[in-house]
Amino acid sequence: MEKLTEREHDFSSKLRQDATLQRLKDYIQWQRGGGINTQDRGLPIFSPISINLDLTSSCNFSCPFCVDSKLINAGKTLPLEDVKKTIHTLHSHGLLSVILIGGGEPTLHKDFGEIVRYIKDKGLQVGIVTNGSRLEKIEAVVGQLKEKDWIRISIDAAGERVFKALHQPKTQVRLGRILEKAKKVKKKNPLVSLGYSFVIVWDGVEINGKRLPPNLDEMTRSVGLAREFSFDYVSFKPCLVRWNESQRETLLKNVGKTKEEEIIDQIKIHLQEATQVAGDQVKILESSNLKAVLTRETEQIKRQPKRCHMQFFRTVVTPFGIFHCPAFRGVEVARIGDPDGYLTETKFKETLNRAAQSIMAFDAEAECKDVGCFYNRTAWWLEEFICSRRDVHDLEKVENDNFFL
Repeated sequence: MEKLTEREHDFSSKLRQDATLQRLKDYIQWQRGGGINTQDRGLPIFSPISINLDLTSSCNFSCPFCVDSKLINAGKTLPLEDVKKTIHTLHSHGLLSVILIGGGEPTLHKDFGEIVRYIKDKGLQVGIVTNGSRLEKIEAVVGQLKEKDWIRISIDAAGERVFKALHQPKTQVRLGRILEKAKKVKKKNPLVSLGYSFVIVWDGVEINGKRLPPNLDEMTRSVGLAREFSFDYVSFKPCLVRWNESQRETLLKNVGKTKEEEIIDQIKIHLQEATQVAGDQVKILESSNLKAVLTRETEQIKRQPKRCHMQFFRTVVTPFGIFHCPAFRGVEVARIGDPDGYLTETKFKETLNRAAQSIMAFDAEAECKDVGCFYNRTAWWLEEFICSRRDVHDLEKVENDNFFL
């Protein structure tokens, strides 16, 4: 039996665990039936396995590389009761995990603690992505978190100067203080996985005419800080930007081959040094799109099958609507529902119907041609299996790790 490896990014294996295998089989059969969406043969009535849940558009940082900058501080927040109803409806149809992330800083939501408790009371796994400015809000609920839950702090630096330049906090926030509070959170609940998130910025990255300070030279030191302050892992990923009026995320756009080779060589050197510093104390995670960069497969992960199958398994719930992909958060072509689209059973089925239409109509081959997709390998694996003559019973179940974030 195959094992779930690199579980943070091994999406195809997650789909083949006990709790998810049946909906995977049902989805494949639906696709093979032509994606018919009638009363008798609609999209299988399952919730996504996991949702990205954006609690608020409020943010107290002004990160110039934020891919959701056009949504930030738009005065939008999901009300507590709507969040609870959404979670309740989705949980009743098989939701397994919730990631509080994106569109704003989740800890700025006035009911952050109650929302985390509600999610955990439902028995769901939870991931929290935060800028670290209000870790006391997380410390207040960290006792509710379990072994497979995680907290990931967006730091992207190892020194105060680069940290402030990349994040531009609106209040007196210091990197050193964030690290001290993070260690306190970990001490309060050693079971929770604590991550140091590091977006790699190389020389020459410009957004809205402003050149970002590179942080390649701080990769190794960041791992040293992660060890010192009780982090479990450092997650490295390449800098993404949004481009043109459609606001899609993209990777290494308009970077010449010579420059790209130089970037790859620099990242590899610093990763090797960082790995030596990590030893067996801190895990080094490379995002799937960073791995593609390092293996010179950037163009491959920008080549998508025409049909995006991951729409069925993961969605993004925001105060602006429900979207089928985090790379298209706020982009109308990816909208499959209003913010209240999962509040009731009726609305859930309406959104599911719109999701079915999107799966069949959204042309990922064209729409995502510049997106460094996290789900690229899983999307192609699904596409190839659907188009093959293999029986769904041939799908090999992975060793169950019950990890769905």
